[in-house]
Amino acid sequence: MRGARRGSGDAADLDNVDWSSLKELIPFMTEFKGRIALALLCLVGAKMASVGLPFILKYVVDQLNGDTTEQLQALIIVPIALLVAYGVVRFANVLFGELRDTIFGRVTERAMRRVGHKVFQHLHSLDLAYHLNRRTGGVSRDIERGVSGISFLMRFMIFNIVPTFVEIGMIMVLLFWNYSVWYAVIVLVSVVAYVGFSVVATEWRTDTIRQMNRAESKSSTRSVDSLLNFETVKYFNNEDYEADRYDENLADWEAARRKNRLTLFGLNGGQSLIISAAATASMVLAAHHVSQGIMTIGDFVLINALMMQIFIPLNFLGFVYREMKGSLANIDAMFALLRVESSVKDLPSAPTMSVAEGAIEFNAVSFAYHPERPILKGVSFKVAPKQKVAIVGGSGSGKSTIMKLLFRFYDVSSGSIIIDGQDTSMVSQKSLRQAISVVPQDTVLFNASIFENIQYGNVDASEEQVWAAISMAYLDDFIKQLPEGAETQVGERGFKLSGGEKQRVAIARAILKQPKIMIFDEATSSLDSRAEQRILQAMERVRGDYTSVVIAHRLSTIVDSDLILVLEKGQIAEQGTHAQLLALNGLYASAWKLQNSD
Repeated sequence: MRGARRGSGDAADLDNVDWSSLKELIPFMTEFKGRIALALLCLVGAKMASVGLPFILKYVVDQLNGDTTEQLQALIIVPIALLVAYGVVRFANVLFGELRDTIFGRVTERAMRRVGHKVFQHLHSLDLAYHLNRRTGGVSRDIERGVSGISFLMRFMIFNIVPTFVEIGMIMVLLFWNYSVWYAVIVLVSVVAYVGFSVVATEWRTDTIRQMNRAESKSSTRSVDSLLNFETVKYFNNEDYEADRYDENLADWEAARRKNRLTLFGLNGGQSLIISAAATASMVLAAHHVSQGIMTIGDFVLINALMMQIFIPLNFLGFVYREMKGSLANIDAMFALLRVESSVKDLPSAPTMSVAEGAIEFNAVSFAYHPERPILKGVSFKVAPKQKVAIVGGSGSGKSTIMKLLFRFYDVSSGSIIIDGQDTSMVSQKSLRQAISVVPQDTVLFNASIFENIQYGNVDASEEQVWAAISMAYLDDFIKQLPEGAETQVGERGFKLSGGEKQRVAIARAILKQPKIMIFDEATSSLDSRAEQRILQAMERVRGDYTSVVIAHRLSTIVDSDLILVLEKGQIAEQGTHAQLLALNGLYASAWKLQNSD
């Protein structure tokens, strides 16, 4: 297989290639029907010019090989005209090919764009459970490889494989019509043998390539893991041990590469043997016909040129076949993402939720991530509009689950969640989430400026609205101290900001959304006292504008709540105000005494 290289898909993917993925591509290709038709016409023109070149060459040779009288005239007029025609046809061949690629390029690029956009959009429509279980790098790689696979597949299948066999068919007909059936038989037998051998040999090589890729990945993983744990290696004086283990992986890689090189030699050798045998057979037959006067020297040159013209594109068949299989595997992996269905779905024609007050009601809500491990068990409570309700409890009691159910990241197992008299399972998810803002425990920011991260809460907000939200979150003094102000880049995941600064950015972003319900998910649990005080000031400033749900670990942050829910093993064990719960002298009072003593 000439120029063989590692395919775009992993070797393991090549065993189960779904050719039906081509059908799924068709709707994305039909946007430019006129361009496709024009590109195909250019393809036909290029192939006709390609097949015509050897015939012009034949006439040039025959004219130059004429007798003395004829040759004098031929040398002056005919060969020059034929040579000019040869140049024109050769240029036409290249021109039609370039036009074909240019015209069809937009079709391929638009299909790549449409598919990539649809997959990306679909991924964002899937439920939280899918995203918690997915591997981000793997999904991103599937999209990237799948989109690239479309380009490769279209370029090689439509403009390489199919045209090559069309050209072979044209040449066989011309050889049969103009010369002898035996030339067509030689072409047919050699092409069938070549294709069959290339396919079988490529399939045989797949296991070798898989071993090579596996060895390469193993050695790479070993080196990265060792270097990431550099200090641990130093602590235990294991530099030589790590080097020896890495060398073992490299030895496996070396053996796999050697085996791959030998199999490649076998593939290339077999292909060359078939080409040489076919070319020799056709040349022997042509020489015999020339010696008998049946054919001219020009015919001999023509036969040789046609045979070479057939096998030059076929010479890449093994490589193209493997790459096409890899591309199909990658495309199928990408379309498999489109086939993933969300477990949280809107009802057909689900109405838009209208939230004016922000009243919340949980009615006997039960939920479990896994049937054998229930999280919430018949939880019921009511929150009046613009009240502040706090949810406290130990780890695993179901505090954050209530927030996720309120946002409808999951559907309840039983019971219902009502907002302003509307069942959240009956309305569209988009309208429900538009009414709620969240300040998460672990604020993750985009690698952009502070201003852009805050504006993300409402991408249509004006600069004045963004600065108003910044002021509400007590973030303006901090921004003024920065050399670049609000244009300061926060770094990957916001690592350039402290925990308190990130939380205030998150509050400003949540305020800018202008929701009716604001959720604070342990917004101060990992902050120091000074940072916590700033966050509490920001939270207090927006109190009364929204219905506030505060999931808290530090009880000192929620003493002013209108209602405190104490969760224990997925049930509400106690509820009331801070004073009422202290008077009960139960779980809340015990936790309060413990935190104060600490």
